[in-house]
Amino acid sequence: MLTQFNTLAPGKSLFFASDFHLGAPDMLSSRVREQKIIRWLDSIESRAAGIFLMGDIFDFWFEYRRAIPKGFTRLQGKIAALTDQGIPVIFFTGNHDMWMFDYFPEEIGVTIFHNPQVLEVNGKRFFIGHGDGLGPGDRSYKFLKKIFRSRWAQWLFARIHPNLGMFIAQKWSKSSRISKMGKEEFKGEEEFLVQFCKTNEQKDHFDYYIFGHRHLPLDIPINENSRYLNLGEWVNYSPYVAFDGHECTLLTFE
Repeated sequence: MLTQFNTLAPGKSLFFASDFHLGAPDMLSSRVREQKIIRWLDSIESRAAGIFLMGDIFDFWFEYRRAIPKGFTRLQGKIAALTDQGIPVIFFTGNHDMWMFDYFPEEIGVTIFHNPQVLEVNGKRFFIGHGDGLGPGDRSYKFLKKIFRSRWAQWLFARIHPNLGMFIAQKWSKSSRISKMGKEEFKGEEEFLVQFCKTNEQKDHFDYYIFGHRHLPLDIPINENSRYLNLGEWVNYSPYVAFDGHECTLLTFE
């Protein structure tokens, strides 16, 4: 459980964003998006008690022992400036950047989580994470996720020279759904994260469920006292969630 945000100071908020997919569909459009993300961070900096980046920040990420993917230095520099000011930045790894290890904590001062977490702020309970692998169905992905997150899979990929490894990753990235620039369609009652929230709510109450992964900005009531918010993505949208100590609001930047 995250405990450092139990109480927010007046005028301060928590901010949540996800699925920047930097690197997709190409480096030129990715650079424009990266600059927009930095403008967003600039705009919330004075009000931020904490910033949660909820996965798939990069369309691919792998940390070799002495090498990281090329690019994204502007975002890394901005995050370092935020943490140097004492503003906590928390990363949740997604299915595209699950191979994130110690570089960001040691070099930039962020906190990394690989699994969903419980957050309690001003008496409100949050269940937060990237969202992949939750809910019913999608057994093939859940099986692949276990493989990719295993130590032996990470060890095997690390044996590939970075030049080849990054080339393979870029080819794979171009076939991903976000690289095709299409918008996801809402699936109503079949939304797997809605089903997860409803099932979980029967066992344990949360005021807010906040996830990414689904690529649609969503604000859906689970019951009278619980809401599910999805953070969407920044290729077609620019959504984020702000919690001001009283309630969560789904917003759009620029």
